[in-house]
Amino acid sequence: MSASFRPEDRAAMMLEASDALTQQQQLLMRASSRHLARLQEDHGARLKDVVARTQELSTALQAVTSSATSAQGSVNPMEQWQAYLRDASERMVLVLEALYARAEQDDAHEAAGTPPVLIYDYETVMDGKNFPEPCNYRLLRILPPEGVVIDDRMRPYIIIDPRAGHGAGIGGFKPDSQVGVALRGGHPVYFVAFGPHPEKGQTLTDVMHAEAEFIREVMRRHPESELPVVVGNCQGGWAALLLAATNPDITGPVVLNGSPVSTWSGRVGENPMRYNGGLLGGVVPALLMADMNHGELDGVHLVSNFEMLDPARNYIGKYYDLWNTIDTGRERFLEFERWWGGYHFLAEEEIRWIVEQLFIGNRVARNEARLERGRVIDVKQIRSPIIVFASHGDNITPPQQALNWIVDTYADEREITVRGQRIVYMVHEKVGHLGIFVSASVAKREHNEISSTLRTIETLPPGLYEMVVDDVQGEGADASFSVSFHERTMKDLDAIDDGRREEAPAFAAVSRASELGSEIYQLTARPLIQAMTTPESAKLMQQMHPGRATRQMFGSKNPAMQGIVAKAEEVRQKREPLAEGNIFKTAEKLSMDMLMQSVDMFRDMRDMMVEQAFFGIWSSPWAKLVGESHDFERTRKDPKMLRYLPEVEQVMARIDQGGYPEAVVRMLMILVEKHGSVRRDRLEIADRILSETEPFRSMGAMKVARMLHEQSLIAEFEPEAGLAALPHLLKDADERSRALSTLSQIVGPVEALDPVMESYVRKLYEALNVDVASIPSAKPLGQKPATATKTAITTATKLPLVAE
Repeated sequence: MSASFRPEDRAAMMLEASDALTQQQQLLMRASSRHLARLQEDHGARLKDVVARTQELSTALQAVTSSATSAQGSVNPMEQWQAYLRDASERMVLVLEALYARAEQDDAHEAAGTPPVLIYDYETVMDGKNFPEPCNYRLLRILPPEGVVIDDRMRPYIIIDPRAGHGAGIGGFKPDSQVGVALRGGHPVYFVAFGPHPEKGQTLTDVMHAEAEFIREVMRRHPESELPVVVGNCQGGWAALLLAATNPDITGPVVLNGSPVSTWSGRVGENPMRYNGGLLGGVVPALLMADMNHGELDGVHLVSNFEMLDPARNYIGKYYDLWNTIDTGRERFLEFERWWGGYHFLAEEEIRWIVEQLFIGNRVARNEARLERGRVIDVKQIRSPIIVFASHGDNITPPQQALNWIVDTYADEREITVRGQRIVYMVHEKVGHLGIFVSASVAKREHNEISSTLRTIETLPPGLYEMVVDDVQGEGADASFSVSFHERTMKDLDAIDDGRREEAPAFAAVSRASELGSEIYQLTARPLIQAMTTPESAKLMQQMHPGRATRQMFGSKNPAMQGIVAKAEEVRQKREPLAEGNIFKTAEKLSMDMLMQSVDMFRDMRDMMVEQAFFGIWSSPWAKLVGESHDFERTRKDPKMLRYLPEVEQVMARIDQGGYPEAVVRMLMILVEKHGSVRRDRLEIADRILSETEPFRSMGAMKVARMLHEQSLIAEFEPEAGLAALPHLLKDADERSRALSTLSQIVGPVEALDPVMESYVRKLYEALNVDVASIPSAKPLGQKPATATKTAITTATKLPLVAE
């Protein structure tokens, strides 16, 4: 008898299956309890508010009625009702005219080729359709508006917008946007845009090569500047990450805004979108839709998925906002809808890669993704700083998806240091997904700080940091901020998540089932569907999709809408908005809020059932067996062995070699290593010393960066040996005095430091056999003039290098 069928083995298998069922039940219970708790908290509070407002309305109505029946009554409820009816009918005409204008705008936008919705003028620098491997991407140069002066020697910005159903331009949609922030800082700004339809045979490999060529062209145009900053929004973020990983020699800092990279991640009970692949059939629906559309996936399907995440907002709320603010909000509504309804297409090869390798396969985070045969995309190859911006209010890319690739990639935070990388992240508390790219408050705060602190970030020793933006004074465009960087560990990132290893087997099962389903579909139904599809049938399917039909039904193609423009103009001529305090307008707002809550309740119940169904199916013992081959993590280095990596050993072999520059940087790295959070004003002084004073200025940025990396390794792994070797680097008294004086310029006088910092500084003096009193306190370098962004940098003469 085979050993695998022995009774004891059968018993072990049954126990394992029993454990799997227990884990499944625990996961389902945790998910349902969180959903129910949030339902009770959110809808309970909203229901109390509705009850209170209903009582207030009833009281107001009684007061109006009593006043009307009294001898002195001056408020007539019938007059209020008539005024409300007049106002409502006028608003209805104006809203219909706005919807008519939206439909006509859609037609005009499509006829123009759905150009980017940028508010800035631009010129086309390169067009990917002319490349040897053509694609529908273009490089645009943003022309500065009047009054804005651009310095071509400053670091350029290249912004990559998401290609997820919509067109390009959201990153430059408003004056207070990513483009606006960079322009006001004097930076040249370039924009990566794309056309509505892919070129024939276009793949993501072609897109990556085109974007790399765009960056090289920007470098050729700005030979005196540093490597360009690459900003990726949402889907453009993981594209920027892949671009930097495959072309580490041409990219400067990489900024990822709301970008899904670790796509299996999320919190149980909170992020329902990640379950779609498991319940809708994996990659097969995307392939089917592309085949029925003659080889292209219509972006309207992706936009509809986003809308269903928040149906109350997308199908009711935004139209009520238009109805409620029609006198002032018409243009704002049309401005946004021009982007939202500008649907773009993806080639079948592109959407297949995105779904299989990223959203269902999660291969980027697990170091399994390939754009080209034999070439694995490894984010460890990136050497420039990576800045990640996420938000707890983002229901499309939760913070876990934006950040967990870091945990999945490195053995621990020390490996980031060893590799010479700098990863900085920020997590907003409440801004939504689009708000990351569009919100003026975010642009004025977080994006301002990213823009103005990049040089400071490059001065940080390699490692993992959280960037914290603190309000100091002022509001809006006049607000100024202080920034601090706090060294973090992988445990800090894990704390944002909750037991994702328990969920991973379910997503692994979905990944394998998707692969199997794709093979079955390709061998059976696909040839028939492709043979039956024609350009005419594809066009008809596009026009009949509800996402387009519900917009076009209000346009000129509908005979019932004839004359609406003239009627709206007539209404505007005599329009008198309803006076404040009309009880029927109050009742309207209350009724709409009750309707919105009802739809939100439906959404929350739907999300709970979706999550229960997902884990009920895919976390079962059978599903775990299906996905066993795909349930793995990236092979990571043993943290204990990081000290013995070749790059570390080479640095340690030269620990007693160098001079004044190495000694200054080593002392700074040791002080930073001992604390962990760094004030930006201290870092800016250090940056000015390391870039503007000799001998650092003559060394060049690349050599200084390499020196920072090497000395940070010594501070990380052998700080005591590094201290002991300082006398070999500073051989005479004058050099030692000069080095310690430079240190004093950065950290301030020893007697003004906090006790912990003071003890470490005194150790440096002792290692060099120098009396603290013999080194005069050096005056810190002064501040540079404030920039146009009005970002405040708090400077103090007696502050330690690190913040408490």
